[in-house]
Amino acid sequence: METASRLGWTVSLAHASTPVLLRALWTIPPEGSQTHWALDLEAIASNQSVDVDDATIHLDQGDLAEELRGLLLADLAKSFAAQTASGDDASSPTIVRLLFPSVTGTVIRSDFLSYRLSGSALVRSVRSFLSPLQTVAAAPMLASDARPLDKASLVGLLATAHGGLIGRGASSSLADLAAALNADLAYRLSVPWTVPRPPARRRIFWIQGRADITASQQFYAAAHALGITLVVCDVPGHWMEPDDPAVNPWAKYREAFVRMNIDGDEGLADRIVAAVRAYPHPVDGVVSISDVRLPAVARACQVLGLPTEDPAAYKLAGDKGLTRRLEEEEQGRESFVLERAEDLDKVLEERRATLRYPLIVKPCTGWNSDAVTKVRDEEELRLAVQRAAERHAHSAARNTRVVIEPYIAGPEVDANFILLDGEELFCDIVDDFPCPGDLVPAEGGEKSKTFAANFMETLMDVPTALPEDEQSVVRKSLCRSIARAGFKSGVFHCEARVRDSAYEYRPRADNGLLDLHGKAAGADEARKPSCYLHEINARTPGYINCVAALLAHGVDYYAIRLLLALGEEGKERIRALAQPFAGNKPQHTLGLVVLPPKRAGIMGSEDAVGEFLQQHPDLARHVLFYQTVKQRGEVVQGPDSSELWCVGYIIVKSSAGRKEVLELSEEARKRFDYDLMEA
Repeated sequence: METASRLGWTVSLAHASTPVLLRALWTIPPEGSQTHWALDLEAIASNQSVDVDDATIHLDQGDLAEELRGLLLADLAKSFAAQTASGDDASSPTIVRLLFPSVTGTVIRSDFLSYRLSGSALVRSVRSFLSPLQTVAAAPMLASDARPLDKASLVGLLATAHGGLIGRGASSSLADLAAALNADLAYRLSVPWTVPRPPARRRIFWIQGRADITASQQFYAAAHALGITLVVCDVPGHWMEPDDPAVNPWAKYREAFVRMNIDGDEGLADRIVAAVRAYPHPVDGVVSISDVRLPAVARACQVLGLPTEDPAAYKLAGDKGLTRRLEEEEQGRESFVLERAEDLDKVLEERRATLRYPLIVKPCTGWNSDAVTKVRDEEELRLAVQRAAERHAHSAARNTRVVIEPYIAGPEVDANFILLDGEELFCDIVDDFPCPGDLVPAEGGEKSKTFAANFMETLMDVPTALPEDEQSVVRKSLCRSIARAGFKSGVFHCEARVRDSAYEYRPRADNGLLDLHGKAAGADEARKPSCYLHEINARTPGYINCVAALLAHGVDYYAIRLLLALGEEGKERIRALAQPFAGNKPQHTLGLVVLPPKRAGIMGSEDAVGEFLQQHPDLARHVLFYQTVKQRGEVVQGPDSSELWCVGYIIVKSSAGRKEVLELSEEARKRFDYDLMEA
């Protein structure tokens, strides 16, 4: 791209005592599958001199739409101020790039620019100029040798822009910066962002509004950007109930709040049906991302004639015992299920001689690896079975069933899928690092400590370090498992291990931290790797994982789940939004760090993780996102508790790679602390 191709005219935008000056550079046609063209303007800093002549177009602030005005005034001023404060080279140019549609259609989601460009090293600010479900018309691209526009023509052109960004890099060349932006946008934006047929605004009931906004904002934002009206159903007193924005600033995200008993018991489906039928407006879908409520939501959708997967599939996926039995119809019997703890004696009479320790004991229903225990002998087995059977014995969805299965020593992974009509649209495999329970020795050690070792997650790394052939084994095997359970479409969070993997966890040579490495030559080479399913969660992964997928891949699981609730009319948008960044390459290496409790008591910090990051700015600059789970006044169970509650999460990022992510994660876990209230 040569400077000779500059358009040769300047825009002067009135602003306080000093106008904002923008020099028109060039237009950039769509690249590959992109459906936009761009106009680049060089932003002239206030301390730079530039000739204002007859080719200068003078604009008033009222000539521009609000978001474009914000980009050119507020955002540009902040960018220049940040450049000065950081001591960046003043000769580094700044480009304002405005994007224009090259096709006519309706936007899939109004904020696609913001979330697809999040994390770019070149983009200092980005704004979408769109509203949900807005229809856009193709804007004719300016010729590279276009004569200077008059004011009316320029104002008319700018009104057709659908978004804009401020770009700056290390290069002192405008052409180099523009070329870098071209490559970055080709990586991020080579996906459809419009559909030819305008979708109608739809209404969805959301069952269980989540604990707070920090654990749900991405879901609410997705619904708004998709043009979906939400009705939140939860218990009286829920934080989403108040209509007054002074009390509940998040009320804007929902149309109404419906009081409802949302216990996952047998009556939940009937209560949902009654609430939908009583609502004064048509309802087009019902969604929940709570495991225990999924079968009831599906049954309610069937009664109401709304899109859903088979309720029997949700019931099967939510029962680890049924899932294990279904797997073993193909793979051979290795596990057994107890209806209650007392049934263990009979099983031991029949199978004691063939049991091979260590074993895993867990409730047939549950989440967060709660009451999951690795046992090494019969004494530990009996204790673990009793604990697992009692875990949900008195809950709304009473269950005393326990599954006992072999302990698989291979690497554990979380595999998240988007499936549509049986086709895999997207898969994200994450390394789930060893938990305390994995590190229990096969024998020896203090009984009370080894038995108490849990399977609470410690660290998850994006992307996986497993070799491509083992990733393929995991994807294909888990897709078959999901299909066997009876599902055709959905977002699925699967947990599994790679049995007989060619990789294992051991300390790195450069920093001593655990990481995945290839095994020594000759180790288990005769055995082929296989995938051992732990569980299918027929829902989006946990909130921190959803945030990570959006940051790493540009894929929003919540948006997909909402569109799935609309059936056929959501499919075109699902196929577009399920596409990751070009080449399916994540933009960062990420570490999802679980911050465990260190001391028991009553939480005294207002925002434990946020305050920690403020106190450690050297770590904070690597953190893309954090979530505080334990709020002030809540009980912190302590490191020895059987209840698996973390204090919070952070997502650390590195452009250097996995080594730096591991070091940052380790340092964060070491330093993390919080205040407790005095007794």
